[in-house]
Amino acid sequence: MGFEALEKIAVLGLGYVGLPLALALSREGFDVVGFDTHEDHVQGLRSHIDSNGEMAPEAFKSASVHFSCDPEDLEDVSAYIIAVPTPINDAKQPDLGPIRSACKSIAPWLRKGDLVILESTVYPGVTEDVCGAELSQRTGLVSGVDFKLGYSPERVNPGDKEHTVETIVKVISAQDAETLGRVEAIYAPVVKAGLHKASSIMTAEAAKVIENTQRDLNIALVNEFSLIFSRLGLDTLEVLEAAGTKWNFLPFRPGLVGGHCIGVDPYYLTYRAEQLGYHPEVILAGRRINDHMGRHVAQQLIKAMLARKENPARARVLIMGFAFKENCADTRNTRVADIVDELQSYSVDVDVWDPWVNADAVQHEYGLSPVSEPDAGVYDGIIVAVAHTEFADMGAEAIRALGKPDVMLYDIKGALARSESDLRL
Repeated sequence: MGFEALEKIAVLGLGYVGLPLALALSREGFDVVGFDTHEDHVQGLRSHIDSNGEMAPEAFKSASVHFSCDPEDLEDVSAYIIAVPTPINDAKQPDLGPIRSACKSIAPWLRKGDLVILESTVYPGVTEDVCGAELSQRTGLVSGVDFKLGYSPERVNPGDKEHTVETIVKVISAQDAETLGRVEAIYAPVVKAGLHKASSIMTAEAAKVIENTQRDLNIALVNEFSLIFSRLGLDTLEVLEAAGTKWNFLPFRPGLVGGHCIGVDPYYLTYRAEQLGYHPEVILAGRRINDHMGRHVAQQLIKAMLARKENPARARVLIMGFAFKENCADTRNTRVADIVDELQSYSVDVDVWDPWVNADAVQHEYGLSPVSEPDAGVYDGIIVAVAHTEFADMGAEAIRALGKPDVMLYDIKGALARSESDLRL
């Protein structure tokens, strides 16, 4: 009898990673408990409503996940999958609090023979040295003997309906060959794209953390191109288009780098490197460039206003989009907040408009109150910060109609034709 006939699975953390996984496991016949500490979110999921807006109500219909915020529902589970956020603190160091909290929830129910799989992005060593040690300390059980550990990094791309948990090749790893087979039995029915077996948990952890670090650096490079070309009076996207005619030129574009992955994961790797006595240079240089881009956008708009002899202190600016990426409600680590902060430092009156985001959440996290609809004909500047489909479909004429006749239009993402905007990255 395969392991898949034996496991009762608990997925801890029902966000962009955990919820799609819990639903997919349930559709494959697993007995699944979906656990989250946010009661309102759990209540919504019971009514087939995802507060993150990622999963449509239809996705729940063929699944039978038991959604709960009661730790007692973790009893009799044989495999725990931890899919909680791994943010950074104000010092840009890893915050492993959510992982430790998940281990605390698991500990009272952990029994000999159980399996714990971590999906969260971490630096090499966290699964065994932090998660395993935390569980051992709280239970008296020995990691690798009484209970086993696995690591299978998530590869979720919020807002992407094509690349899903089922269609992306998944890396799996475990403490030993037998446990790896058990991990495989859980994920193989779900991940139709196939599994890649890493030789060790640390290898899988390292693979995950460099995926987004590599992307961060590539974006930082084109962002630096943009900083240089703006001084030369060149259009960066036009330069990239010309360079892209070469077969091996990588198609990265300048932009804001936020979210819970690309703008965060590199700090997990650099933190561990510095613990080992190595100070990363290239990775941190890329981070500095990308973290600066929001303020650069604001400063460009201010300079353009001053060039037209407009007083920024009497200006009103509309920022279209606050999520960290297009067609997504996630505002974690959004660098659009940097644009707002920098404009407000010049006493600019700023309105933020984003039909995707939860206004209450933005108010709670950033102290901003997004407008439900922008006023028409009143703005001196408009920044298209996020290329939501709704904004691109409006077209330049409708966007400009939100501003004064001579409104300054800044298209960060190149959502409009070059001739339709006044400024671009």
